[in-house]
Amino acid sequence: MFLASWERNENGLRLNPIKAESSISVKHMDSKSVEDMIEGLSGFHFSGFHMDGSKLNNIEKPTTTLAIENVHKQPFIIGVAGGAASGKTTVCDMIIQQLHDQRVVLVNQDSFYHELTEEELATVHEYNFDHPDSFDTEKLLDSMENLRHGQAVDIPNYDFKSYKNSVFPARRVNPSDVIILEGILIFHDPRVRELMNMKIFVDTDADVRLARRIRRDTVEKGRDIGVVLDQYSKFVKSAFDDFILPTKKYADIIIPRGGDNHVAIDLIVQHIRTKLGQHDLCKIYPNLYVIQSTFQIRGMHTLIRDSQTTKHDFVFYADRLIRLVVEHGLGHLPFTEKQVITPTGSVYTGVDFCKRLCGVSVIRSGESMENALRACCKGIKIGKILIHREGEDNGQQLIYEKLPQDISERHVLLLDPILGTGNTAVKAISLLIRKGVPESNIIFLNLISAPQGVHVVCKSFPRVKIVTSEIDIGLNEGFRVIPGMGEFGDRYFGTDDDDLQVVLPSQ
Repeated sequence: MFLASWERNENGLRLNPIKAESSISVKHMDSKSVEDMIEGLSGFHFSGFHMDGSKLNNIEKPTTTLAIENVHKQPFIIGVAGGAASGKTTVCDMIIQQLHDQRVVLVNQDSFYHELTEEELATVHEYNFDHPDSFDTEKLLDSMENLRHGQAVDIPNYDFKSYKNSVFPARRVNPSDVIILEGILIFHDPRVRELMNMKIFVDTDADVRLARRIRRDTVEKGRDIGVVLDQYSKFVKSAFDDFILPTKKYADIIIPRGGDNHVAIDLIVQHIRTKLGQHDLCKIYPNLYVIQSTFQIRGMHTLIRDSQTTKHDFVFYADRLIRLVVEHGLGHLPFTEKQVITPTGSVYTGVDFCKRLCGVSVIRSGESMENALRACCKGIKIGKILIHREGEDNGQQLIYEKLPQDISERHVLLLDPILGTGNTAVKAISLLIRKGVPESNIIFLNLISAPQGVHVVCKSFPRVKIVTSEIDIGLNEGFRVIPGMGEFGDRYFGTDDDDLQVVLPSQ
């Protein structure tokens, strides 16, 4: 038997040799010994737990080993689709006008028409401009990818009289806070749809669209009215039914009457403003929630991240932050309406709390969050999960678990203060799902998250809610959260006083 201390990070719980007299070894323990050890470490918890010594393998490797990455602010991308002359451009213009205090650019799918060959020009009236193949989607994707990564692009300026994109100079488009991508078939290609944070479909009656199309094509594009009607009957109507209307199902918002629907435009702008105030990852993952930052929260983060903060102060301010995260997480539980009689004899209509609830802490750091959960939920049952990592390469995981026998019937608050690579969280959530807990019934609570861990968890479990107080820059080469707060468990429980090292930046 050797003396060891717990070293907790997002990849699991490791054992390191130390000099402390009260240390415990688990390397060669059998299942019964591990159970006894956990009982001693964890203190009081629900007695209806069981131990099966199960193992989970093939944990997902972290996707990056960056030290500190310059994170470019991702733009909010809006897709606006609908039939020709449905009012898409009017809707886009109204959104841009109301977002006057933001940097907004409009990218038209019409700019990415293929240039017609000599053979196609000879029979231009037989060319279907409303077919998906008429657009250079690859060039559109390349331009959007550059804009997403903060690079200016030159958008072609397509000439609808010569059917060339080289007649006029290209339009320079700079990176912006909001990018509006507009076009009749902008939802057709799934690769383009995946770029969008919001998808809007402008729904206008066919006769109104036809009248607008006649006026637009004859005045703006110099076409003969007979040609316009001939194209409409041959291509436009059938293309709308075959290619455009089926993409309506992908829309997040459907706007009847187009630009005449001012209420819809106002609601959309309000939603965009809300999203612009959120972290970039919240725009990508609707199941990620970052509690609203205040000077109080920033101040508490400053204290617990400071390497010189004493253990007493670290615990005090960490507990305050944990309580805020727990309260926010409880706000995502289902509720039912309830009426009560107040002492004045009046009726008050409120809500009743969700009663089928339990907590599950990831040993050891997750246990620091149990007191806040018990303070908010009287008599709540709390289970335990231990993930033990052997070696430096995300090797075999030994899983200890004691969970309420009826956990499959409960909403679960999973407790772990640090979300780093996401590997521990994925293993813990996988275990809960195997025990019968619906994915949508799991809320993962933590203090700080690394973007890599958020990506891993949200992509693996899109219905699991993540509630955190801050999202950090990323991970360093040792898979530690940067800037982070060090080994949370050691600082909270005071087990690293003898070996505490402060890493100072190089001059």
